Amino acid sequence: MSHDVIVIGGSYAGMAAALQLLRARRKVLVIDGGKRRNRFADTSHGFLGQDGVNPGEIARKARAQLSAYPTLTWIEGTAEQAEGEKDAFVVITADGVRHDGRRLLFATGVSDALPEIEGLGERWGRSVFHCPYCHGYELNQGRIGCIATGPMSLHQAQLLPEWGEVTLFLNGTFAPDEAQRTDLATRGVAIEETPIAGIEGDADVRLADGSLLRFAGLFTASRVSPSSPVAERLGCMLEETPFGMQIRTDAMKETTVSGAFACGDAARIPHSVSLAVGDGAWAGAQLHRSLVF
Repeated sequence: MSHDVIVIGGSYAGMAAALQLLRARRKVLVIDGGKRRNRFADTSHGFLGQDGVNPGEIARKARAQLSAYPTLTWIEGTAEQAEGEKDAFVVITADGVRHDGRRLLFATGVSDALPEIEGLGERWGRSVFHCPYCHGYELNQGRIGCIATGPMSLHQAQLLPEWGEVTLFLNGTFAPDEAQRTDLATRGVAIEETPIAGIEGDADVRLADGSLLRFAGLFTASRVSPSSPVAERLGCMLEETPFGMQIRTDAMKETTVSGAFACGDAARIPHSVSLAVGDGAWAGAQLHRSLVF
């Protein structure tokens, strides 16, 4: 069976794009491995109409709505390879099956490379976060720890005092100059230069000297990259951003490979559920236009 569009990645951006195409009565195949980036979080915030809702419930409801359209095909699996060209793409899934499509959409999301600190990974999305707009309010203006990953963490530390009393843990990643230290001091940000030994309890930081600092929540800036190499294997160019690598697209969300589009966290910064949905809706409309004109 040939599809108008094959969507690789069925999370928020991918489903938002698929919805536009399904409402134009186009045949859409969604291939999804079921690993949403925010699967570790209990609640999603900042998404109008869905504030405080479990992110899995948002995804479940969205998929149920898509399933009402008869031109949708959904495969639970992984895309391993994409080849071909505009109007004649082929996507090969992990089971070896080949799927034909006129257009491709990469909505794969991203993977987070976290600081190698004992106890941090298992708290990611629960008490260690990357987005204060998504998780800052619930900390109730309590103490916030900002774990630096490099010079860009300065910006995060400057922003976080909007949500509470902040301590910036340099952890050997960079050294602020005097002007930067003065700026942080005027914002009430304390600087801790002792290396971190690990994270304990809910969001407590154990330092290398044995001292323990307690916080309502922790923030850190992960380095991201597309969670699947399929777009790059097809020939889509990636680009460096302050947050890591993403798929390069133009204003219409088309990649450097004609007929292949990308959206969501894998193709834009910054990242949130609401921004991913908006980006996906735009990509879906542009994909449809590319099939018409």
